[in-house]
Amino acid sequence: MSRNNDDRTGAAPAPGAIPPSVVAPATAESVFTFTTPTEFVELPSGGRFYEEGHPLHAQETVEIKFMTAKEEDILTSPALLKKGVAIQRLLENVVIDKSIDIDSLLIGDKNALLIATRVTGYGNEYVTGVTCPSCLDSSRHEFDLGDLLTQPGGITSENSEYVTAGPEGTFFITGLQRTQAKVEVRLLKGVDEKALVSRAAKRKKHKLQSSPLLEQMTSFIVSVNDNHDPMYIASFLENLPATDSRHLRNAYSTIIPNVDMNQTFECEHCTASTEMEVPLTAEFFWPRH
Repeated sequence: MSRNNDDRTGAAPAPGAIPPSVVAPATAESVFTFTTPTEFVELPSGGRFYEEGHPLHAQETVEIKFMTAKEEDILTSPALLKKGVAIQRLLENVVIDKSIDIDSLLIGDKNALLIATRVTGYGNEYVTGVTCPSCLDSSRHEFDLGDLLTQPGGITSENSEYVTAGPEGTFFITGLQRTQAKVEVRLLKGVDEKALVSRAAKRKKHKLQSSPLLEQMTSFIVSVNDNHDPMYIASFLENLPATDSRHLRNAYSTIIPNVDMNQTFECEHCTASTEMEVPLTAEFFWPRH
């Protein structure tokens, strides 16, 4: 009341006092301001295989924000799930640098971001159903996503005998015993993964036979014996002996920078211990509570 009376009577304010008109009123927004924590995710590629000008060129990490209820809404949106874009929208939402096109990510780097996002939301523990490869019994097993390692890809001591550098970021694979072919390959990105999924869906819709191995190899092969003709490559793949096909795919897997998804599985029924690839079931992003 005294301040109001002083204002009415025109009394001078006390020396150094702040006039009431410039004191900002407290608002709900200023009182309740929350910031979502973030973390930096190590990229398997280390930014080595992105062209100059790409936001991830020579970048070893990507900053993401922790998964929140907003991202859970994305993962449970019927419309996004029906369109098959829920995971895409999730990554677009959590990646801090909006100049990064999710489709331009190398598949291994995209996998690393997906796993890190899942960990920020639900923790390292991932419990899902598995089938023992020894006794074929089913059980629920807990995998530790915090123990997953990254493989840098490219030319390594493991593959240097049959992998050499090609032009513009490609690689040449040799050592195919039956055909003696030299196969040029490229690293697949998110856009290629989407194309593979789309083609598989069209085949299923039209009740055509699925050819996942041929489709995948067609996607990453650039040339065979320096011949870039798609018809030549298709003919090569259709007649490729199984031993050469396996060598080609195994060699390619060592070139890809990726997350090593293998962990030790111990069966509770037969006590067998084996290396198993962590299965990415629906419970990966939709865990049971």
